[in-house]
Amino acid sequence: MKKKILYFALGFSLLTACSASTDCHDKSIPFNQTVETCDRKVHRTMAEMVGVTDSMPRNVYPGQTRWNKRPNVPEEWCSGFWDGCLWYDYALTGKQDVLQAATETGERMLYLAHAPLFDHDLGFLTITSLLNGYRFSPDSTERNICRNALLAAADSLALLFNPRVGTLLSWPRNIDMFGGHNTIMDNMLNLELLFWAADETGCEDLRTIAVSHADTTMAYHFREDGTCYHVAVYDPLTGKHLYNCTHQGLNDSSVWARGQAWAIYGYTMVYRYTHEPRHLAMAEKATDAYLCLLHAQKDCDYVPYWDFCDPRGDKAPRDASAAAVVASALYELQQYVDSAKAIEYTEQADRMMVSLSADYMASDDCPAILLHSTGHHPAGSEIDAAIIYADYYFLEALYRLSHTLGSSTE
Repeated sequence: MKKKILYFALGFSLLTACSASTDCHDKSIPFNQTVETCDRKVHRTMAEMVGVTDSMPRNVYPGQTRWNKRPNVPEEWCSGFWDGCLWYDYALTGKQDVLQAATETGERMLYLAHAPLFDHDLGFLTITSLLNGYRFSPDSTERNICRNALLAAADSLALLFNPRVGTLLSWPRNIDMFGGHNTIMDNMLNLELLFWAADETGCEDLRTIAVSHADTTMAYHFREDGTCYHVAVYDPLTGKHLYNCTHQGLNDSSVWARGQAWAIYGYTMVYRYTHEPRHLAMAEKATDAYLCLLHAQKDCDYVPYWDFCDPRGDKAPRDASAAAVVASALYELQQYVDSAKAIEYTEQADRMMVSLSADYMASDDCPAILLHSTGHHPAGSEIDAAIIYADYYFLEALYRLSHTLGSSTE
């Protein structure tokens, strides 16, 4: 990594949005120092994972000093994030022991591409691990192994597509519970696997499926103000949109923060592949809605409440994972928008990273990078916990920021 110290490029044009608080962050955070802190955390988890071959880190609750792990199975949607953390740490530091750990961990993910299809999370499982392995591994043989597995996974994921509806089915096991073909906003991120495979093979069917999913979701998943519902339900036989609801948000009419984050990230990624103005417009509209709600918190913390509509206000649990997802997305989105929007989005992403770095970084006795995420609040699951996907998107945001600032790895 370059020896010079790089800093988060903070702008102050939006400081007035936090006028209700007198305790705003007004300092920059050293980029290299933050990467070094994350790298120490990754190495700590690497040491904890020695000899563990059948499970992956999932969460750490307050007071705990080791990861709670989950089996590496198709039903566990978070299994790929640890391998993704390793790949991004390698991309940021170039350390060979991290490369070896990333390669070995990725090899344990390969079987998922050929396992019986469970649900839409096959995309999360393989994109975070194998697609990053394909992008970052310096070994052509390993990259080819990842490529073949990804293509098989893309073919499997496409089986969830219902052409009458126009979207991928998210949870086959929940058709009866929702009363129809259910599609959740999270599913937007899985489209990357289909787009990537279409580019690799020239298979237009995969691209058509991905575009159809994005367009149908645009039509039925969003409110007029750009906020999104978590779940859309359709008649699987006629394709008719039936209703919208939530599964992880406060209620059906609320704005679940990570759901809005998935929307921002998802349409930014879709535009990367399609270059269609409607997809860019949707990414911007979802972003602007998120930022409006974030500024309404009026406490200068750029990490949102787990649900923007939680009546407890600043007493509500925060969701560091949502902030990390949005920051990562905005560092990409700023490349596609006009210059004024690019400055605004970069400043906002910088502020999110400063909040996360200043107030949400775990202490040395915790193996995770970020604290204070919220997993599934209605189920009472992973509330105020360190969660592996928050670490993943924070590392991805650092990687994207490094390119925004002109940093490079050696």
